Amino acid sequence: MLSNLPQQPADALLALIKLHNDDPRTDKIDLGVGVYRTGQGDTPVFGAIKAAEKKLLETQNSKAYLGPEGDMGFVHALMPYVFGKDDPTMGGRIEGMQAPGGTGAVRLAVALAKKAGVQRVWMGVPSWPNHAQIFGDLGLELKTFNHATKAGRVDMDALVTALNLAEPGDAVLLHGCCHNPTGIDYTPEQWDQIAPLVAEKKLLPILDLAYQGLGQGMEEDAYGVRRVLREVPEALIAYSCDKNFGMYRDRVGAIYVMAEDAAALGRVLSNGHALARAAWSMPPDHGGAAVRLILEDEALTAMWLDELDTMRTRMNQVRARLAAAGTAGSVDFAALGHQAGLFSILPLSADQILKLRSDHGIYMAGSGRINIAGLTMGNIDKFIADVAAVSAPVDA
Repeated sequence: MLSNLPQQPADALLALIKLHNDDPRTDKIDLGVGVYRTGQGDTPVFGAIKAAEKKLLETQNSKAYLGPEGDMGFVHALMPYVFGKDDPTMGGRIEGMQAPGGTGAVRLAVALAKKAGVQRVWMGVPSWPNHAQIFGDLGLELKTFNHATKAGRVDMDALVTALNLAEPGDAVLLHGCCHNPTGIDYTPEQWDQIAPLVAEKKLLPILDLAYQGLGQGMEEDAYGVRRVLREVPEALIAYSCDKNFGMYRDRVGAIYVMAEDAAALGRVLSNGHALARAAWSMPPDHGGAAVRLILEDEALTAMWLDELDTMRTRMNQVRARLAAAGTAGSVDFAALGHQAGLFSILPLSADQILKLRSDHGIYMAGSGRINIAGLTMGNIDKFIADVAAVSAPVDA
């Protein structure tokens, strides 16, 4: 029976990593995989994480199983940062559970939505490829609309049209901040328009907050999620600590549920626990415990936030340098200056992307998505010049 399974295509991004690693050129640039890098090209372990792990090593006295809900101290410690310090439970209507990374949180959120009766999800495209894969694997219909205009701004007309076409009981997937892959985020004013429309249409929002703190700041990046939650009776929120704590391989995430009331909240979470038990049984403990220890300690929290500020500042400096370059060939870099987070998409053809790789040692996804953190002040001028070289208009 197993031999009847069809061959699946290799993951293009993983293949890109191998091609880059095998390239002997010393001036090659890796803009593919979505991890933060310093100006020296490293992906460091946060000092706050190192300190928390040391503390965990010294104080942890058991490796017994967690329940399917995971480390609830971790789940609760995050809530003031996500939902605000004044009332992070929204009057007892929000509770959560740990998940293996943001991917696990999205998967569980979508599974809960389906179990509740959702059959169709609306999503702006392009989006993180795993979103569509999860919807398809769970058998949900996916309806798409354009997320951005060619000028590199949010396509609000397309979004409003899509939401007006949606039917009560549909779900809508929205990126909380630092949109992957475009870097094009909704402004507070646009969130103010989106939130009441989602409520008016009686849609279930699935809010993916995977990069909080990497855009404008921890508070600023939470605006959209909080704004939607003020309008709607219920919502699902997927959260990742993989990027803003640098815990990529430890898979640290959480899913939060906002229900109409406390009684409904308990029923929803009981379904979440059952789905988690059948999928991964219990989430991994180490990363969540390290994050919890940071957020329970004022000094470690301050250290973490300072490290996060350093990351955000560096990426904003890269964006500012790109924007200052203006137009290079046929690519207008100015738009990247008002985008946020790790990613942006360059309007390059497949042939141009291949030429950048073969002739200049620049590796990026076939979609034109680049990891901003792969650029440094030492290689950015080369990158701009190489993009200009491959995209320069050909005289007739």
